[in-house]
Amino acid sequence: MTSSDGGGYVHDPSTFDEEGDPREAADDGDETADWVDEPVHPEAADREFDWRGWTLVAVIVFAFIIAPGIILLWPPATDYLFALIVLPLVPAVLLAVTAVWATTRP
Repeated sequence: MTSSDGGGYVHDPSTFDEEGDPREAADDGDETADWVDEPVHPEAADREFDWRGWTLVAVIVFAFIIAPGIILLWPPATDYLFALIVLPLVPAVLLAVTAVWATTRP
């Protein structure tokens, strides 16, 4: 990324004074970020432990209790690679995908 492509933030050290505080910038068309001056407290955000949270709890119980029990009780005649690598991979991927989905808010 270069400073001329306008595709995102580019740090410019000349916009800060000796103490590290931002200088008053000339109005170049960029909107100032009000959230930096007065950030919103996390408790003020509209976040509740709803059905997404309970879904994540169910997947955690599955990944840490039920899946290891299934692996433990899997027949010993099963292929070693399948029993110790593939079977644990399924709840791990399920847990990762569900955690990202449950914590991402639209």
